[in-house]
Amino acid sequence: MRITDIKVYPTRVGHRNQLIVKVETDEGIHGWGESGVSGRELAVQGAVRHYRQFLIGRDPRRPGALWQEMYRSQYFEGGRILTGAISAIDIALYDITARALDVPVHQLLGGRQRDFVPCFATTGAGSLEQLVANTRLLLDNGWSVIRTGMASRPESGKGRFEPRESIGVTAEWLTALRAEIGTDPVLGIDYHHRLSVAEAASFCQRMPPGTLDFLEEPIRDESPEAYESLRTMTDVPFAIGEEFPSKWQFLPYIERGITQYARLDICNVGGFTEALKVAAMCEAHYIDLMPHNPLGPICTAASVHLGAAVPNFAWLEARDSPTEDLGFQDSELFPVRLQLEGDRFPVPDGPGLGVEFDEEAAAAQRFEFWEAPHLRRRDGSYTNW
Repeated sequence: MRITDIKVYPTRVGHRNQLIVKVETDEGIHGWGESGVSGRELAVQGAVRHYRQFLIGRDPRRPGALWQEMYRSQYFEGGRILTGAISAIDIALYDITARALDVPVHQLLGGRQRDFVPCFATTGAGSLEQLVANTRLLLDNGWSVIRTGMASRPESGKGRFEPRESIGVTAEWLTALRAEIGTDPVLGIDYHHRLSVAEAASFCQRMPPGTLDFLEEPIRDESPEAYESLRTMTDVPFAIGEEFPSKWQFLPYIERGITQYARLDICNVGGFTEALKVAAMCEAHYIDLMPHNPLGPICTAASVHLGAAVPNFAWLEARDSPTEDLGFQDSELFPVRLQLEGDRFPVPDGPGLGVEFDEEAAAAQRFEFWEAPHLRRRDGSYTNW
């Protein structure tokens, strides 16, 4: 079996773009992959097209060797754009091999270790009352792990964000929310790396112990030392890693005990080939995976197969719930996809990933430039989105 073509589809799905990759073979078997570098799809498309030049004619059933060739066959190796491209291709190669063997992808990863992959839901609100109502709606529908966002302010959505104005009201709302829902539900928050070390510490110190079960990405991830400093100031478990493009970037966070949940994104970290290595490193340090899954059905399916096959797994991010519908699971573009059942994905038994993408429907879509908000503080300076 040989690779005959690699096609790239930057496609508008819901209110964001997805970068879908198709690898075709001379035996008529194809595979699907997805890049997770949201907002930089055209840059990743260029990298995929570069890799296409030397991957045509290669055996798709050797994803480990092809991963090494793509990563190491250049002086300036690594980086999110290149590993985003490698991720999409790698996932498609596993899809091809599993289809050729008529087995699900998780069979290639050692076989399933669970019957379903549990998920967490995301909610937010413009008032405490609405936040409580949304959370109760999720609980009533069987969701037991809930992530919130930071409390919104009247100026939110207008390109302005002041961290110090956010942490007080967010801590107040979360404290009240925990009192309302009791001790059983798992409750976390994503601060989307918008805080400094001091601000994140102040935020945690404003809440009673036990309010939060995890704090996701409170500060930027470039400096493990900054996270180590924050770790000494709070005992709230951290969930970190959705931006990490390799096992090497995960390494200090795992070995130094900086994170308690690995927010691995299989479409950023290097596909199945690299994700399995990160999972093993985490297992050796008693850290569970909590995969980042913000975009489409291909990333979801790949994450489900990975989650089925590893022993150390907490919850998968799901962006379809009673309180959230972003339009990413488009039934026209993805006529075959995994279906959420309550708060979990049953582990599929069909061949490959279990996803199909409609290329004709995608051709009718228009790629729309999307850029994350450029947030400013009151003094006019830029801050993190």
